[in-house]
Amino acid sequence: MKHTVEVNGIKLYAFHGCLPEEGKIGGNYIVDVSITTDFSKAALSDNLKETIDYVFVNAIVKEEMAVRSKLIEHVGQRIVQRIKSELQLAESIMVKVIKVCPPINGDVNNVAIIIED
Repeated sequence: MKHTVEVNGIKLYAFHGCLPEEGKIGGNYIVDVSITTDFSKAALSDNLKETIDYVFVNAIVKEEMAVRSKLIEHVGQRIVQRIKSELQLAESIMVKVIKVCPPINGDVNNVAIIIED
């Protein structure tokens, strides 16, 4: 059976970007994670070990977002790789990293990347 566990709207302050100022000043980010799995056993047993622990997913995102990258593509890929390597129940993963109010000389709410694995 196919199920999905989502952790959406993880709000973080981080220091990603190609401009030197972004490394010093930082900015706001939002991360969404969607993991396809089979949590049939957990639905019957009420046992956290038989599903995706969204507290752990949140911790992975926070840890990887704390490591400075020039590109949100890079940090997004690190999040995907960590989830793949540390959560064996994950069948497929989607990570969306949103950079709020990017410094791109325009009136833009955000930019985002999406990685599906």
